[in-house]
Amino acid sequence: MQSMLPGAPWLLAHQSMLNVNQPRKVSLYGSDYVLWKDAAGAIHALPNACAHMGAMLSEGWCEAQSDGTSAVVCPFHALQFDAAGCTVLPGSGKKTLPQLKPLELVIQGDFIWSYGGYEPKIAIPTVLNELAEQYYFVGHTGERSIETDLLTMLLNMHDYNHQNGTHRDLFRITEVEFHQFVDEGHHSHAFYDMPTAPYSLSEKLRKPDLMLLPSTIKAHLENYFPSLIIFHGEMPLGKAAQCHFFIPEAEHRTRTYILLFGQAKHPAFKLFGNSYLKFGKVVVDQDADILGKLYPNTPQKIKLNNEVGMDWVRRNFESFPNVMEPNLSR
Repeated sequence: MQSMLPGAPWLLAHQSMLNVNQPRKVSLYGSDYVLWKDAAGAIHALPNACAHMGAMLSEGWCEAQSDGTSAVVCPFHALQFDAAGCTVLPGSGKKTLPQLKPLELVIQGDFIWSYGGYEPKIAIPTVLNELAEQYYFVGHTGERSIETDLLTMLLNMHDYNHQNGTHRDLFRITEVEFHQFVDEGHHSHAFYDMPTAPYSLSEKLRKPDLMLLPSTIKAHLENYFPSLIIFHGEMPLGKAAQCHFFIPEAEHRTRTYILLFGQAKHPAFKLFGNSYLKFGKVVVDQDADILGKLYPNTPQKIKLNNEVGMDWVRRNFESFPNVMEPNLSR
C-alpha cells in the first residue's frame, strides 16, 4: 500500500466531469466507488458493489428522493441506496441501517478530493482554488487509466529529458534546454525551453491548429507531490494553466487527466480552447503509449543531465509523508 501513498489527497474529479444524476465509477487504492451528483449539486460516493449480490452500482441509474437528494439504483434488482448507504428492502417499507460506507469526500468549489478513507498526512494544495479565481475554466481532457504504478507514472512525468523523444510527434521538439529547478519540499518548480522544428505553410493550411504551436515552447512546471503538475504557458493572446492529475487506482494502474484553465489577453484566445484541449490529450496519449513500451524494473545504468525532477520524485516517495530539507535546487 505504501506504493500508493495512503494519506495523500487525490482529486477524483472536477464537477464538470459529473452529469446530474448520472453515476460513474472511480477507483482509488484498489477499491471501486460510484460517484454521483444530485439535482441540488451535492456530491456522493459509495462502494460500487451492491450490498445484495455485488452488482456495479455505477452501471445503474439515479432516482430523485423526497428530500431533494437522489439515490443510486442497482441495475440488477433496482435496490436504491441513498447517500448514507441505506436501502429499503422490497415489501418492508422500512429503511435499513447503512449497508455501504460512504467514501469521505472533501469538496472545495468545483474540486472533489478524497483521502480514500485514510488519515490525512499532507494537506490539499490550495493552488487550484487560486487558479479558479484568476482564470476561467476551459475544460477537461485526456482522461484514461494506464497500466503502470504510481511511481513509474510520476517519474515519467518529471523526466524532462523525454520531451524530444516521447513528444516529438506533433510538437516536433528538437531539444530540451534546462534552466532551473526550485526545490521546496513537496512543492517545486522546473523551467526549461523546448525549441521545435517548424511546420511548412502547406502543413499548417491542412491543419490550422498547428499555427498555435510556438517555435519555442517555454515550460514552467509547478509541481505538487504527488498528485499534480501544472504547466504554465504564456502565448501572445493569453495565458494557460494545464493541470495534470494522477490517482492510484490500484497498485499497477494509475488514472490521469487534465483540467485546463485560461486567462485571455485578447477575446480571440477563447476561440482556441478546444485546440488547446486537443493538444493536452495528445500529451497524455503519448505518455501512455511510451509507458506501455518500457520494460519494468530495468536497472538504470545511465544517468542523463537534468534528472533532478526524477530525483525529487524518488526522494519524496521514499520519505513520504515527511518533508525532507530541500537540497535539489539548481
